[in-house]
Amino acid sequence: MPLDNAFYTPDVQGDYELHGIGRFELEEGGIIPDLQLAVATYGTLNEDSSNAILIPTWFSGTHATWEQVYIGPGRALDPEQYFIVVVNQIGNGLSTSAHNTTDSPITMSKFPKVRIGDDVRAQEQLLREVFGITRLALVVGGSMGAQQAWEWAVRFPEKVLRAAPIAGTAQNTPHDFLFTTTLVEAITSDPGFAGGEYSSHADVSAGLGRHADIWAVLGLSTDFWKTEFWRGVPAPEGEEPWADFEDFQSRFIRALFQLMDPNALLTMAWKWQRGDVARNTGGDLAKALGRITAKMFVMPIDHDMFFPTADCAAEQALTPGSELRELHSIAGHFGLFGFQSSYLEEVDAHLGELLATPSS
Repeated sequence: MPLDNAFYTPDVQGDYELHGIGRFELEEGGIIPDLQLAVATYGTLNEDSSNAILIPTWFSGTHATWEQVYIGPGRALDPEQYFIVVVNQIGNGLSTSAHNTTDSPITMSKFPKVRIGDDVRAQEQLLREVFGITRLALVVGGSMGAQQAWEWAVRFPEKVLRAAPIAGTAQNTPHDFLFTTTLVEAITSDPGFAGGEYSSHADVSAGLGRHADIWAVLGLSTDFWKTEFWRGVPAPEGEEPWADFEDFQSRFIRALFQLMDPNALLTMAWKWQRGDVARNTGGDLAKALGRITAKMFVMPIDHDMFFPTADCAAEQALTPGSELRELHSIAGHFGLFGFQSSYLEEVDAHLGELLATPSS
């Protein structure tokens, strides 16, 4: 029986539609009997389907942040000009996930291992079969969404005209792998996790809280905390302003992650750790990136401690026709949430320029 969790409802996340693409075989050998992808669309597809933009979601995230922060009239991601498709990644809580499926072979602890490549193959099938889209004007995503953007550009070069991976690498690093292991262990070490067979996400509240604490240390930069930038982040409606940095951590970051499903986070963490476009070329990263024909802007965030600029720049240097466009946010990796208007202005400027660049 699926577990109820109000966090994964339209009331919280905004409207979306479920599209079934049938039996789906995974790269690790598992099978999802009836894969349902949660999709939000904005704008109208033109007659020749040339205005389609794909946005894959990041770790723990849904289409909601893209709708609230990045998409809008007059923005680079303008629904009056483009048909924007935001696809929630497999296992994120909205698309088919461990806690929301009635298919007993894959519920809860039995949910199969999913890779970034699985997400991209499923998205390609969805776009082609449901929307009739075979080429994309742009693929853009942040963090794990950037991993998927890289995978798209390598796996389906003929289908991607432009790509913009924001704050994410094509090949995950040992540092990120080790960091993500601590995120996983924070959850699985909670006795309430019960080997993945908990009866409610609330049973794992302590583990989810520790998970959030780790994010606070590396997801947000030292300057974010030291300068008390957090004081300018609005408290939830009806609540008092943050009393101090510990109060911000408790009522903002801990409170957010404690709403989420533990198995959903673990599904995403496993694939994040193993994101690697070189799987397409027998382990040769340079050869994989050399397959890219899309015009690409590689867009790291300057204070990011997960996907630092140096790591992104090294991959960009191997990617033909690409450019490095560094973004600036005191919030580090969590700059993706758009805490600073200057960051959003940079994103819009770069994406606008990229979209205006003639495609090959």
